[in-house]
Amino acid sequence: MKKLRILSLLLLFTLSSFTIHKFYIAIYQINFISEKTRLEITSRIFVDDLNAALLKNYKIKTHIGEPTETQEDITMMNQYLSEHFKIKVNGNPKNIQFISKEMENNVVIGYYKIVDVSTIKTLSVQNTSLMEVFSDQQNIIQTNFNGKKQSLLLTLENPNGVLK
Repeated sequence: MKKLRILSLLLLFTLSSFTIHKFYIAIYQINFISEKTRLEITSRIFVDDLNAALLKNYKIKTHIGEPTETQEDITMMNQYLSEHFKIKVNGNPKNIQFISKEMENNVVIGYYKIVDVSTIKTLSVQNTSLMEVFSDQQNIIQTNFNGKKQSLLLTLENPNGVLK
């Protein structure tokens, strides 16, 4: 009985020494479709993190991914992303156009495009999305252009990256 009590205390101590830590990650996939002369972008962002960022920035509670979501919520989401996610192709800033969005579990999947891109020598990405809310936010950028797959890890300390 004493061994069981000691074993139970040891197990409790071991399990309580682990702390739960939430990871703050968003993923952006950027593909160059040369025959369509455009970039196609897919973003994957946790919906609760996105709604928290919108509340912090605009002081309005949004309902992205909820049955009460409005067109104004989607407009605000796109405004926020246009302010925090920027792309330059060959040194020239590009306009990111929203196509649509969908929900997958608790993730907002956004679809975007950049038109009139005939060649890519350099792709510059700045992404500060969610970093004003979560200082340990990580935005992973995965790309596929010129036959190469590359990636960037953007953080509060390093929110910009260039791919060649």
